[in-house]
Amino acid sequence: MGVKKDLSPARGTRDLLPAAVAVRDHVLARITEVYRRYGYQRIETPALENIDRLQSGQGGENEKLIYQVLRRGLDSPVAADTALSELVDLGLRYDLTLPLSRFYGANRATLPQPFRSFQFGPVWRAERPQKGRYRQFYQCDIDVLGEASVLAEVELIEATAAALTAAGVSGTTVRVSDRRFLSALAACAGVPEERWGNLFITLDKLDRAGWPGVRAELAANGFADEVVDRIADTITGLQDVDAAKLTDQLAGALPELGDDVLADLATTVAGLAAVPDLTWEFDPTLVRGMGYYTGQIFEITHPASGGSVAGGGRYDKLVGRFLGTDVPACGFSIGFERIVDLLATAPRTEAVAVLYESDTPVTAVLDAARVLRADGRTAAPVRRSGKFGAQLGRLAEWGYTSFVHLRPDTGTELAERALGDKPD
Repeated sequence: MGVKKDLSPARGTRDLLPAAVAVRDHVLARITEVYRRYGYQRIETPALENIDRLQSGQGGENEKLIYQVLRRGLDSPVAADTALSELVDLGLRYDLTLPLSRFYGANRATLPQPFRSFQFGPVWRAERPQKGRYRQFYQCDIDVLGEASVLAEVELIEATAAALTAAGVSGTTVRVSDRRFLSALAACAGVPEERWGNLFITLDKLDRAGWPGVRAELAANGFADEVVDRIADTITGLQDVDAAKLTDQLAGALPELGDDVLADLATTVAGLAAVPDLTWEFDPTLVRGMGYYTGQIFEITHPASGGSVAGGGRYDKLVGRFLGTDVPACGFSIGFERIVDLLATAPRTEAVAVLYESDTPVTAVLDAARVLRADGRTAAPVRRSGKFGAQLGRLAEWGYTSFVHLRPDTGTELAERALGDKPD
């Protein structure tokens, strides 16, 4: 007997059975329908990007998780002292925002202005596999490029909240903050600008590590206790602030905060207040891990999910790396896998099994399926096998809702029955 082969997918990835794909198709269809109503146009970008673009310093912690691709035509074996940079020229994208920025830089002349982009596709990160985190997963992004005002922020939040509701996810909360608020917070605490990135990366762990863990990490990184105390006191004092008093509270806590930041937040507050059934809050602990954010940032959370189910923000400097001129840009990404995990099943749709005996003419089987499909229904031929009742049970498991039973003597009348009906 031969050795049994391991047919499991690569660690951190997974196969998806038809029932799971049906849920994903349902979620994507509902999201797509909403985004199209808001004027977003679907584009596609390659999975592979030049490694120097991916390692630009804008991707935060995700740059440590890039899957790097070896150059073609390398000698074998490679000399032991060869630098990794000489071996690698491409990498798998870790998100959809950086590829979009390159895409816009290359195609701006042919795109409408402002450009409302919609992307759906796989991304890859060398994560430590655990529940709800995969090395290959899908993102679902909308972005507005060329709109400088917070009209973009409010629209993105409204559209994404509507898309989640349409997909069947309710009870969400939108969290809003601003990278410029975080910068003012760091400056007022006396943190040198070159250390802001390190500070923000650590603060981003508050929801997982809490203040004890964040304080310990900041201390280990050389941040003085009085600096951490000032930051913690300011953040704590701004939690659970009434939206009507938000800008006044921010101005009082951080006098150095620019009037433009306060005006933008006031406009966003007014815009979100007009969105029916939207629950939102200002969250001073919100950081977002990417280094390319320049303005307002936001996430959507759900009580049944271990983390955010969507996140995004403004990134006005990223496109300029490819175009040579800065372009105002803002985006929102749905954590597609987490949304799917929140939904146990997709709404049941009608599907008819054309169950036929082995001696039924092939032309009769095909004709019966065509008749059923002519009404826009799903119909597929399935050969009769085994005990009738057991096979009907399997058909139900496979997603069929009804069946017709064809035999050589079956006339042109198709006697359709719901699965669960007893056969003749």
